[in-house]
Amino acid sequence: MAEWIEIKGEGKTVELLLHTKYGVRGRELVEKTFALNPGLAAVGVFLPLGTRVLIPDLPPQVRTEKRVVTLFG
Repeated sequence: MAEWIEIKGEGKTVELLLHTKYGVRGRELVEKTFALNPGLAAVGVFLPLGTRVLIPDLPPQVRTEKRVVTLFG
């Protein structure tokens, strides 16, 4: 379920907000975050104090098995 986060510090960006919440995989959600928050891009790079941002949930990571081929064994 999506979660509302209020900006309480200066110098926060959408990318930093997602990285803080989800780590490196948070980068996957930048476009979706802007889609959920119309007008957020017009605010500028740094989010003003008190701005509320709706961030989506991180989708489950899909694991694929890769067959290992060896020449010596």
